Amino acid sequence: MAASDLVLIAGAGGVGSTVLEKLRAHDVPVRAMVRRDDDRAAALRALGADVVLGDLTRPETVAAALDGVGAMYFAMPVSPDHLLAATVVASVAREYGQLSGLVDMSQMTVSQMTATSTDESHQQRLHWLAEQVFNWSGLPVIHLRPTSFLDNPLFTTLAAMSIQKEGTIALPFGTGRTSPVAVDDVARVATAVLRDPAPHVGHVYELTGPRTVDMTQMAEEFSRALGRPVTYTDVPLDLWRAEVLSKAGLPPHTEAHIATMARLHHENRYDRASDDVARVTGTPAQTIEEFVAARRDFYLG
Repeated sequence: MAASDLVLIAGAGGVGSTVLEKLRAHDVPVRAMVRRDDDRAAALRALGADVVLGDLTRPETVAAALDGVGAMYFAMPVSPDHLLAATVVASVAREYGQLSGLVDMSQMTVSQMTATSTDESHQQRLHWLAEQVFNWSGLPVIHLRPTSFLDNPLFTTLAAMSIQKEGTIALPFGTGRTSPVAVDDVARVATAVLRDPAPHVGHVYELTGPRTVDMTQMAEEFSRALGRPVTYTDVPLDLWRAEVLSKAGLPPHTEAHIATMARLHHENRYDRASDDVARVTGTPAQTIEEFVAARRDFYLG
């Protein structure tokens, strides 16, 4: 990849920072757009990134960040400003950009949505609308639609707490099946696409773990990985939201989104599996057992 093929990472959070690290490992020039010049920005500079300050909802800062950029990664944390940011990026990139590829970090729930569906969260609706905006823009867009992340607190922090205390994973998922995917696997897909966007333009990649499991089967994978018994305890959604989720100190928009994710899991809306991670990267996505085994000390405390 030539030095002029600069990649802009707009959204250097969990997936974005991992993408940046993987691109730099391939000597790809990277610019990271951040809102604050803090320790995270310093860490990105240490990886060799050109760090610029900006805000995805402010067109002038997006235009400045796009200067000289060949490909872009767009993502945001859960935010009511998601659609605004996507619209700003699409508008500015059309007028000022010369992109060969724009990777949009979406959500797999979008695959089951329509223009008038109402069962999803407001955040999921924003992702659906953002995809429409990017598609209408005529930009060379590639949509990544990961399912729930293995790295999500539902499967990490909260699971570790209940495993250490009671030997159980306590969630309101009922008998619903799920196929969570690791951040690292999603980042591998994004990295592959950003290094050579042309073959992927116009594609939608649905990113999941290698198979779907119900929560009892997930607990069995945890048991094998940790070398100790782990069971699943089904908790009523209202009780879980009142006793666990509401105490996490999350913004109302984020709390409502996570509660909806839990409800949709219970309704079996996450019973989907795809081999897109393997098709794009040549390596299958991690299993739950592999992910947990690599973090054994974290889960056991």
